[in-house]
Amino acid sequence: MSTAKIRLFVEHPLAQGQSVPVTKDQAHYLFGVMRKGVGDDLLLFDGQNGEWRASIAQASKRGGVLEIVEQTRPQQNPPDLWLLFAPIKKARTDFIVEKAAEMGAARICPVQTDFTNSERIRQDRLQAHAVEAAEQCGGTFVPEVAALAKLDKLLSDWPEDRQLMFCDESLAGAAKTLGKASGDKWAILIGPEGGFSESERTRLHALPFAHAVSLGPRILRADTAAVAAMTVWQQAIGDWS
Repeated sequence: MSTAKIRLFVEHPLAQGQSVPVTKDQAHYLFGVMRKGVGDDLLLFDGQNGEWRASIAQASKRGGVLEIVEQTRPQQNPPDLWLLFAPIKKARTDFIVEKAAEMGAARICPVQTDFTNSERIRQDRLQAHAVEAAEQCGGTFVPEVAALAKLDKLLSDWPEDRQLMFCDESLAGAAKTLGKASGDKWAILIGPEGGFSESERTRLHALPFAHAVSLGPRILRADTAAVAAMTVWQQAIGDWS
C-alpha cells in the first residue's frame, strides 16, 4: 500500500464501503501519468462529504474502480461568499478562479460590465480550474463557476439578504474600509481593466446593500485586486477572523 498523496474530485457520493468508478480521463492521469496500480491509495472528495482514503481495486487504460476505505477529513465549507469579476486575458482569468477557490469563495461569477474586454468565457474550463485548485490545496469544497452574466441584470435581481463589497478604483488612497459591516451572505465585486463606467459607479454607490471600499493607495490590476479584496474581506468578517 502506497502513501496517499494524490487527491481527486469525483462526482460520486462518498461513504464508507462505496465503490467509485474511474473515468477515462482519471484513468489516464492515475494509471498512465502517475503510474499508480491496484493496491495504491489516494484521497477523494466529492464537495459534500469530506475527504476519504480510497484504494485502487481495478485499473485499466479506460477506467477502473476505487474502494473507499475511511474518512480522513470532515466536510469543510467556505463562507457564503460570491466573487464577481469581469473576465480579462485567459491566463489571468484562470488565476482569479484558482485563487478564489483556494481562498474560500463559495461561488465565482464572471460579469460583463460596460468596459469588459471579453464577451465570452469557457465556463467548463474555468470550472475545471476550480476543481484543480481544490484538489491541490486540500479543500473539500469546489465553488461553482457561473455563466457570464451582465452586471446590470445581476444587480437588478440581487437578493435582499446579500451584502456587496464593491471595490471602487476611484477611491484609491482613501481610507474607505468595510468598517462595521456584518452579515453571513456576501459578495465581492472587482471591476474590469478599464474600471467601472460612471453610470455603473453611480448606481453601485446608491445601492443600499453595496459597500464601496478602497484596496489601498494604488490602483491594482484586476487579478491582484481579486486576491487583495478577498484578503480584506476574510480578515474583516470571513472565516479567518
